Amino acid sequence: MSKMERAARTRATIVHAAAVVFEEHGFHGSRLTAITKQSGLTMGAIYFHFASKEELARAVMNEQADDLELPGGVDGLQRLVDITMYLADQLRVNALLRAGVRLAVEQRAFGMRDETPYLNWAEQFREQLVAARAAGDLLPEVDEAELSLLLVSAYSGTQLVSELVSGREDLPDRVLVMWRYLLPGVATPQARARLRLSTELTDAVG
Repeated sequence: MSKMERAARTRATIVHAAAVVFEEHGFHGSRLTAITKQSGLTMGAIYFHFASKEELARAVMNEQADDLELPGGVDGLQRLVDITMYLADQLRVNALLRAGVRLAVEQRAFGMRDETPYLNWAEQFREQLVAARAAGDLLPEVDEAELSLLLVSAYSGTQLVSELVSGREDLPDRVLVMWRYLLPGVATPQARARLRLSTELTDAVG
């Protein structure tokens, strides 16, 4: 293994350890000593890669999707729905995603204002909506960029309420409700008739 590969592996170990600590304790409740213990590395190794706890938190926040294997399949509305259902499942088990989402929500409390994670998801969703437009599945008045940002906002609020109410155990059901009310305003009747809305993940995942 080259020096560069070892450095990349060490950095990834730090980010994942930080995610576990940040997800449990939030930014203010997390200490670098706890992250050091979780990672099994030295404080020097952490400071070699990250100049501060804030910089490490930003990395966790903006790399929240790095562990994900988004559902495959044909780009468009069905894949978009499948992605959101997959995320609902991962938000219950994936420490990096959970920590990244928590830090994105809390970031103003520790002096950060970075919209990157929200914009990254909006772009992922917009790509699927562009494909849906090409397939003739969107209503004429729908703007893909506007809808992608609205979807990120709606999803963020939905998962936050789910976290408060059930620890996200009911998130898949809440996401389905979100789609049932959203789709009539954005998708053609023909597209809606073809869509599969289910909390069950399919073989398209991976």
